Amino acid sequence: MRYQITGKQIDVGEALQTHVKTELDAMLGKYAGRPTDATVIFSKSAHEFVCETVVHLSTGLNATAKAHATEIYAAFDACCEKMDKQLRRYKRRLKDHHKDRAEPVELFGASSYILAGEVDTHDDEPESLQPIIVAEMETKIPSLTVGEAVMQMELAGLPVLVFRNDKKDGVNVVYRREDGNIGWIDP
Repeated sequence: MRYQITGKQIDVGEALQTHVKTELDAMLGKYAGRPTDATVIFSKSAHEFVCETVVHLSTGLNATAKAHATEIYAAFDACCEKMDKQLRRYKRRLKDHHKDRAEPVELFGASSYILAGEVDTHDDEPESLQPIIVAEMETKIPSLTVGEAVMQMELAGLPVLVFRNDKKDGVNVVYRREDGNIGWIDP
């Protein structure tokens, strides 16, 4: 497994890196049989340390957790506990959804754009109806079943997930509704 352990304006020492690697190995060994890589980012917010962890699994799923505490080790341990809880909660679902999948999730390239929000200073009409593009990026669209897409969205803590439906040959969207339910758009 590959690790990327970094700190934002914090020096991450060898002892902390060793602690992170051993704890993640122990936790992931229980639940996720084939993790591919983990990214752990430490930062400081006022008087607290913040730890953000993302683990990419070979099944295509991403597990994400974030925690903060007054000590850096405590922040990581709290983050690790959250991820442990997520993976324990979804262990049965992970097994059920992926026992029939012989190959890893296929990813397709796509363009992603960030558009500028409209700033309405006056009641005047805008000069152009074309939005202003702030940033252009490449993103990956996974090929999943609807159940896997919902699970991926919940594990990553995302409000919306665009995916390519395995059952049909088209792009679909799942999203969290305001009432707490999951919506699915199947064009």
